[in-house]
Amino acid sequence: MSRSKVAPLSKTPALRKSEKPAVKPAATPAAKTAAKAALKAKLPAPALTTSRKALLVDGSDHAFRQLVHTLLAFLARHETVREGHAAAIGLAGIEYTVLISVKYLGAEGDVSVRELAAHLHLSGAFVTTVSNKLQQMGLLDKLVDPADRRRLRLTVTQAGDALLASLNPTQRQVNDVQFDCLNADEFHQLLGSVERLVESSERAIALQRYLQPRGPDTPAPSRGGDGPARRKKI
Repeated sequence: MSRSKVAPLSKTPALRKSEKPAVKPAATPAAKTAAKAALKAKLPAPALTTSRKALLVDGSDHAFRQLVHTLLAFLARHETVREGHAAAIGLAGIEYTVLISVKYLGAEGDVSVRELAAHLHLSGAFVTTVSNKLQQMGLLDKLVDPADRRRLRLTVTQAGDALLASLNPTQRQVNDVQFDCLNADEFHQLLGSVERLVESSERAIALQRYLQPRGPDTPAPSRGGDGPARRKKI
């Protein structure tokens, strides 16, 4: 009979129960920071998206990008709030905005389509379309101005007043919470900053359209459904 061959035993000594494998020491915070810095140095720096020194921090536009993206996040949430107000009284967002704007502007004097459009930064044609729809719904009236019969004055009807009054308690609570992070000085500073940003954004859009190369088959930039700059989040 042939004897079966037995595999030789490994010469590597087995670990005793009391022995533990060697553990690599953890990196210190300083070592981690140095490693991150070394990795960052190897990566190409992204091109600046603005060259204005006032918007750069240590030559970087990271804070500027954070501002842009945070503004987008705020606008998306504010649009949700506006749509919620509108839905509560059976209107679309822009219909609610036009109706409540006529109400508050009317407390200061007569309101024309031109004045309303300037207040909302919308085109006169678009405001006319929305106000016509609200008139058909019985929420707005268009009255001839006795001083200039070519001019129409917009007024909120009793039905429109009742609709806004029904929304007011909820609207007030929601607005209080949304803007509870601002004190009086911050509120007025933000109001002035946003008004200036609207004006500078108009110039930026005009420049963008001028600089954008267009071939014969390139469609014109979309303007959305409510004015020259897709300004819908009011």
